[in-house]
Amino acid sequence: MEFLTVEWLSKPIWMWLGFLAIVGVLLALDLGVLHRKQKEIGVGESLALSAAYLTLGVAFSGLVWWQLGETASLQYLTGFIVEKSLALDNVFVIALIFSFFAVPRMYQHRVLFWGILGVIALRAIMIGVGATLVAEYAWVLYVFAAFLIVTGIKMLALGDKETDLSQSRVLKLIRRRFRVADELHGERFFVQLPDSKTGRLARHMTPLFLALVLIEIADVIFAVDSVPAIFAITTDPYIVYTSNIFAILGLRALYFALAAVLHRFAYLKQALAVLLIFIGSKIFVADLLGLEKFPAAWSLGATFAILSAGIVYSLWRTRRPDLTLKGET
Repeated sequence: MEFLTVEWLSKPIWMWLGFLAIVGVLLALDLGVLHRKQKEIGVGESLALSAAYLTLGVAFSGLVWWQLGETASLQYLTGFIVEKSLALDNVFVIALIFSFFAVPRMYQHRVLFWGILGVIALRAIMIGVGATLVAEYAWVLYVFAAFLIVTGIKMLALGDKETDLSQSRVLKLIRRRFRVADELHGERFFVQLPDSKTGRLARHMTPLFLALVLIEIADVIFAVDSVPAIFAITTDPYIVYTSNIFAILGLRALYFALAAVLHRFAYLKQALAVLLIFIGSKIFVADLLGLEKFPAAWSLGATFAILSAGIVYSLWRTRRPDLTLKGET
């Protein structure tokens, strides 16, 4: 059992295995017990699941405090909140993808579950690469910070730009290179259908699988923002990965709870843009003030304040259906 005490990415292996065991139990409970059969997930169930995942994510900060101390716990909470907030932006894209492929709500959970499994693996790779780069080349952290500032400014400048999935290059490439069914076939990702050229039975992708592919690609794009954002908060790979995954685990439940009221968060994107600018700039501010690191408590407080302001302002501006989001008269 000595291998359990061997360090990997600055932490004992038992800490990594313990966290992965928790994730495995949660996924098994979700798919094997709560959602063993395909069904439409209601708002009430979604809110309950979201609250449960949120509670577990926050409670894990207590374990981080016990294992690594107060500063690490505050850094974990900040990373968790930032990733959870950026995941809200991801919900907008997921809703767009499901709407484009006309995926019924009863099949959406299956797509999101397999999407989460892909996210866990992809984030592990990206965080591992990022941690190696930061450890070997300290200046990479400043590149991450500058990237976040530029990204936040671009988000503010572009605003809510509409996305037309019919013009997606990835979607066009898949349809050109692979056999794709014209309509859904229940919860199946692949189906045997006659080939349009030969007439023989051949495996075809279904629109449900295409939705899964686009959701995975969307997460990779979002990870380009969220992973540097958390590295700007802490360079500890354990805190970066655990905060990322705990925030993402509740994404499915969060989607079903918020999909019907996304219009009430119309100004959240602007708040996220300001948050990215803040996270990126605090590294440079810490250098200017002669601080080794920006205080974790200040970072957590500012993150909470920015996001709260964005949410409250969005709810206030959309409080009546007769109010338009742009240029009220």
